[in-house]
Amino acid sequence: MIPQPKSVTQGNRVVHVSKLNPTIIIDASLPQEGYVLDIGTDGHGEVRVTGGSEAGTFYGIQTLKQLLPATTLRPTGGLLQGPWEIPVQSIRDSPRFGWRGIMLDVARHFMPLPDLLRFIDLAAFHKFNTLHLHLTDDQGWRLPVEKWPRLTEVACWRKRTMLGAVHHDKYEERPHGGYYSTDDLHEVAAFAAKRHITVVPEIDMPGHMQAAIAAYPELGNGTEVDVMESWGISTHVLNMSDMTLDFCRDVLDAAHDIFPGQYIGIGGDECRHDEWKASPAIQARMQELGLPDESSLHGWFVGQMANHLRSFGRRAYGWDEILAGGERTPADVLIAAWRGIDPTKIAAQRGFDVVACPDVTAYLDFRQSEDHNEPTPVGTVLTVDDVYAFEPVPQGLTEEEQKKVIGVQANIWTEHMESARRVDYMAYPRICAFAEVAWGKSRHESSVEDFNARLRVHLARLDALGVNYRPLSGPRLWDARPDALGKPKTKEARVAKQAKFIADLT
Repeated sequence: MIPQPKSVTQGNRVVHVSKLNPTIIIDASLPQEGYVLDIGTDGHGEVRVTGGSEAGTFYGIQTLKQLLPATTLRPTGGLLQGPWEIPVQSIRDSPRFGWRGIMLDVARHFMPLPDLLRFIDLAAFHKFNTLHLHLTDDQGWRLPVEKWPRLTEVACWRKRTMLGAVHHDKYEERPHGGYYSTDDLHEVAAFAAKRHITVVPEIDMPGHMQAAIAAYPELGNGTEVDVMESWGISTHVLNMSDMTLDFCRDVLDAAHDIFPGQYIGIGGDECRHDEWKASPAIQARMQELGLPDESSLHGWFVGQMANHLRSFGRRAYGWDEILAGGERTPADVLIAAWRGIDPTKIAAQRGFDVVACPDVTAYLDFRQSEDHNEPTPVGTVLTVDDVYAFEPVPQGLTEEEQKKVIGVQANIWTEHMESARRVDYMAYPRICAFAEVAWGKSRHESSVEDFNARLRVHLARLDALGVNYRPLSGPRLWDARPDALGKPKTKEARVAKQAKFIADLT
């Protein structure tokens, strides 16, 4: 939802707005993403948006759109005739966090370019400024790399797709895949930039690489594999040969050439060490490097990739598993803290910049209720109210440590989201609540009841925008996926798993 402005001054008068063409002013004394929206305060009915930068004025315009009738957001909105009556008022607002992100997984299920652009447009309307684009995984590869053409010939397709949770062992017996051309991704980056969203590409390594190994078996550890068809974590990971390191650098170079932002994601998560333990070549490599165990090798690899990105002025962005590298973890790596609340605190206390995206409050693939019609229910229940209650900065941090929490991010993993409509259903309206968490709640900390009252109004805007959101009353009969059964989890099971994660880090 477009966040509730933190400061509103409103009188009893109204102004009639006939079209969306406010006077735009840049005032560098304002916060860069802050704005002041004046509607008729000059006594002549003028609408002015003053921003600390172009981004600030953009957000001011999104707030102005919220004040107009929802029907103006329809594709035919330009045909509707004003004037529209808006109370005379002045709104002053600015965000709490500099990183207001959404992660979208396009590896498990490929999202065609027009749908991806629409996803970005909706995110911008809700004042998000970062798209973390998960481009590669065991089940598919979406990034073209000129030196490695089989990535978009072999690695981008799987022969069939698992239906539902792993333990049901059911499949849809038809191929799935696709990839974005270089021109496509340049268009994505430019489209997003116009809406003041930075795209952060992620190429997950050295685990979650089975698709790449299917295309180039020499990257693996001696086992020829296909692109992974089931969900879960593959045991097939990259070897650590010089050729494989060059492959990884080539892939990062390709991402660097397309996406202009500061950060490039290198993943680093869920890398199983089974093959490394069994590989004489890996064991010899560890001895050559003077590394005592596979975890140290993992940390060394992260350092190699971070160094490469640093060589052309970029910073690595990785999941919180890379904190297990200890002193080998480069100090300038940005951490995505996902395994519960504690990794955010641990990363900040160790001096790392960190983005809070804990699964318990930010994973939008988790089921939304206990209703049996929820499609492919996995994880614990995560309601709109649960998302809205999220506090990204953990208790117990010093003032300096709190500053290390540079932002928040909602994560959309698409194992069970086969289409853009299903992504809509799982993301909205929970992403509306997350938008307020990311932007910062009103000065007087609006209550859940207040938020839900505003959300009910906001749903008309989602209707006008054509969003297939989940109704607040619960799933419709046709939302169910009896062909793709899930595996719900209890909160107790999740807490136990988080405890193990923390033990790994500490």
